[in-house]
Amino acid sequence: MRGGRRKAREDALQILYQLDVNLGLTAPHALTHFKDHFAKEKATDEFTQRLVMGVAENLSAIDSLVEKTSEHWRTERMAVVDRNILRLGAFELYYCDDIPSTVSINEMIEVAKHFGSESSAAFINGILDKLKAGLNRPAKAP
Repeated sequence: MRGGRRKAREDALQILYQLDVNLGLTAPHALTHFKDHFAKEKATDEFTQRLVMGVAENLSAIDSLVEKTSEHWRTERMAVVDRNILRLGAFELYYCDDIPSTVSINEMIEVAKHFGSESSAAFINGILDKLKAGLNRPAKAP
């Protein structure tokens, strides 16, 4: 069984995917649409909202971090699922000091195994691990 935060991350990925392929959509509208049509509960998880809004508000900076770290891969050339998992992971690593970096990376690998291709987990792990190396904070919770 998936934990609450894993489910929130998976929901956030689906919402970010929707935003990515439907360019006229805003993050608040995508959250509402997901809640109304896809969420089992009628309330979108607070952590899901934090992730979606955080990625949306910091998209340029996050994409820049990912592109600098990934060798020979521009974000627009990446698979949509992989690109959005990387965005979620980068957001958690750089903007969520309350989440240990090892937890963020492991969670993104698990999400990639569930939603990505056969090679997604390794791709995600490699890039997020390089991003983690540039951080100046503990990798694990105290």
